[in-house]
Amino acid sequence: MRATRPANAINRTGVVAVTTDPSLEQMLRATFKASAQIDLEVIGASVAEAGDTLDTEGATVVIVDLDTARADEMTALERLMNRLGSWPPVVVITQAFDADVARRLMQMRVADFQVKPVQPVELVRTCARVARPVAVDNKEAQISTFLSAVGGAGVTTIAIQTAMLLLNSGARARPSVCLVDLNFQNGACADYLDLEPRLDLKEIEPRPERLDRQLLEIMLSQHRTGLSLIAAPNRPAEMRTFDPVMVTRLLDLVSSNFDYVVIDMPRTWFSWTDNVLLGSNHLYIVSEMTVPSLRHARGLVAAIRERLGDGPHPQVIVNRFEQKMFAPGLKKSDIEQALGMDFAGTIPNSYQLVREAIDRGVPLDEVKPGNKITAQLRKLVLPQSAPKAEAPAATSFLQKLSPSWAK
Repeated sequence: MRATRPANAINRTGVVAVTTDPSLEQMLRATFKASAQIDLEVIGASVAEAGDTLDTEGATVVIVDLDTARADEMTALERLMNRLGSWPPVVVITQAFDADVARRLMQMRVADFQVKPVQPVELVRTCARVARPVAVDNKEAQISTFLSAVGGAGVTTIAIQTAMLLLNSGARARPSVCLVDLNFQNGACADYLDLEPRLDLKEIEPRPERLDRQLLEIMLSQHRTGLSLIAAPNRPAEMRTFDPVMVTRLLDLVSSNFDYVVIDMPRTWFSWTDNVLLGSNHLYIVSEMTVPSLRHARGLVAAIRERLGDGPHPQVIVNRFEQKMFAPGLKKSDIEQALGMDFAGTIPNSYQLVREAIDRGVPLDEVKPGNKITAQLRKLVLPQSAPKAEAPAATSFLQKLSPSWAK
């Protein structure tokens, strides 16, 4: 059960900082003493020295100055996180940052991190954000990720239509939905929706820790239906590999602020692909109705299982399905035999409908209400009616990355 905010933290903010860095301590005192509502306590020790006995009673946020090169400090932080649970939140400050450190901190479920030199205003903003109380009735962000088995399988169209279906799935209030195009080189989501891509990778790549809700709002593109889009301008001549920390942080922030997240993945496997797949609730591979495409889909399922272990189980959607009586070619029974339990279902072929929707930048239902593609996709990707269960506590993208899945 998620911890609630202590009553004595409502009117005052308690900050406990653990550091042996004199310059950081000076900055903390200069930054937080400006407000009479903030009580700052600085522990002049390393987390390895103070972690097991650290008193966080009444604290709203804990700041830990961490030397990631020291195994004893990493172990001490892990013990501290296990002892604290979900309250108070812990903000980690490090000298350096890399993918291995990022994954370890994800597993520990730290609330946020900063990299030295720390900007005072960014630290205050981070502490204010993580210290906000979390309502116990918040639902877990549901993340659906789509990969293409072969080029041109139609994964972008299916991802967009899935996002539109989720947007209109609420019985009373419309849920918030964000479509994320992670194909930074030549993604098409913005073009299909006739939107301007606003994700500025040059702005956030050097210092991903400064990405917050305010900056996210600036980089969101809004469709007139209410769908939000995260997409970067295409760079077809640039083959770039981005820091996994940046991608993971972006998705963590998005999943913390939307009810549903739909991810359109690139075909290339990057250093951050594993983390994206591990953080997903539903994983779909989109294939065409051809023998080579089905072989690629089956191979991709096997590769994902090998890499992710107990991670989300991938399901294959066969797009542009056509079944004509007495006609040669693949039949549905052939697909079922080839894919077995990994087969989710088929999407009917309607090339003219899809092309018109893409050219106009509108959902399929706006071109033809009640079309067969939407009807079939609804059966595959929308949650079916079931007895209501107790709503889970709010879960961020980082919290979905279970340590048991880490490689």
